[in-house]
Order: sequence, then structure tokens, then C-alpha cells
Amino acid sequence: MGLVLALDIGGTNTRAALVDEGYRIKGIEIRPTLRGDKDAFLSNIRKTIEMLGDDVEEVKAIAGGVPGRVRHDGFVYALPNVGITDIPIASYLEKEFGRPSYVINDAEAAVLGEANIGSFKDLESLFFVTISTGVGAALARKGRLLSSSYEAGHTLVEYHGKLYELEHLCSGEGIKRLAALNGLHVDGARDFFELATGGVPLALRVYHDWIKLLSTWFKMLNATFEPTAFVLTGGVMKSEDAFFGELRKAAAPARLEKCALGQEAGLLGAAAYAWQMARK
Repeated sequence: MGLVLALDIGGTNTRAALVDEGYRIKGIEIRPTLRGDKDAFLSNIRKTIEMLGDDVEEVKAIAGGVPGRVRHDGFVYALPNVGITDIPIASYLEKEFGRPSYVINDAEAAVLGEANIGSFKDLESLFFVTISTGVGAALARKGRLLSSSYEAGHTLVEYHGKLYELEHLCSGEGIKRLAALNGLHVDGARDFFELATGGVPLALRVYHDWIKLLSTWFKMLNATFEPTAFVLTGGVMKSEDAFFGELRKAAAPARLEKCALGQEAGLLGAAAYAWQMARK
């Protein structure tokens, strides 16, 4: 049985795994992501892969997800959380390991994980949304990327007579801005939801504004792309008990579900993409 090599490259850690056709992880290595130096960043990816040992020789293809904008050929325009720009990750990996190599955005990798391996794999189409520092999104149909747009978080929304990007008001960082626009100071999403569930009047009013903004966005995406379901993850979902039930009701007829694979969605999604490309 052959193997592919999956990469999950984040602002904190770089993970590399050997994955077979049954999506079983046969080996995994994790190293801290090196930031601020492009050459050191690339070299660190190579070293992480090399730590997997001789089984790398069996690899048919390499694929990875990154938190940034990616060109069709695997060239990464920027990794803001890593502090580097213009990174030729795919061509670097092909040169170093002599295997076909592919790089996609981390939301695209995650939706492939959920659509091919998770409990939603039998759905016709799936729209993955992560609500964290920002808002990322990607769409898969029948297990393959389709019209995916990880820029969906930059959709313009109207609030108090002005236009804002959705993630500037509804992400983890955006919640702080939304609260501040209403004269409420919060340290973060968790603090905000604690105030709202505690019944603080101003926090409750801002909370309902947040629900309306986010649910309207989901309904717009639902009308445009008609996915079978949306799956949600990200830091804000750590406070799901405070809002998810109400958000689901407000977003109807859009179907909102919680991500099934959790932290493994990106890594397994990269493996799914590598297998799809290897079988072409």
C-alpha cells in the first residue's frame, strides 16, 4: 500500500504525516514553525519531513495546507501569522523530495478532510467555516474543492450605517471591535459571551447584533452556493454553548453543524488532496 505525505503548516506548529489510502496516519512529526525568515521556514518544513524516516521514499505525492493566500501552482503570496511573503512551498518540496507537491489554503484542506473522512463525508456538498482570529471558508462538492473562497470572510456587511468586512465584526478579534463600536470593552470572545450569558444588557444587545450579522451572512452563502450543510470550527466555537443553538435557528434554512474531525481536519484534508492528485 502506498503513502502520501500531508502537511499542516500553522503559525505555531508545522505537522507532517505519512497517510495511507485508508487515511490511517502511519507516522507523524511536529516541530515549531519558524517565523520571520523564509529560508529558515522552508528548511524547517524539510527537516520535519525528514524526521519521518525512510518511509518518505514510498510517498506518491505531497500536499499541505497553509494559513494564507495560495496561487494555483502552490506559490504562497503571504503567511501573515508567520511574517513572510512570496514563498514557493510547492516547488521547494518538489525539488527537495522529487515528488509531485501541492499547497492549498488551510480552510480548503479542512473542508476536504470533513468531506472525505469525517461524519459528513456522504453529504453532497459541504461548506467549511472557521471563526477564529479571522473568518475562513471553503466549499467541497462530492469530496472535491468547488468554487471555494477562503476570502468569504471579507464579505462587506452594513452596520450602523457603515460598511465593514464581516470578519472585522464577527471573528474572534472582530467581536472586540463590534463591542467597542457600542461602547463595550471586552478582552476577547470568551469574555464577551460570559457577559452576554450573564445578562449584561449592553452585552446582550451587541450579542444579538452579532447573531444577526453572522446568520445573515450564512443565509447569503446558503442562497448562493446551496451546500447540504455548513461545518463550523475555530476559536470562537469554544464558546458554542453560549450561542450555537440560537445561531442555528437564526441562520435557517442554512444547516449549521460542528466540525467532526477537530484539529485533524487540516492534516487529513491535505492527505485527501494528495491522494486525489496522485490518482489523476
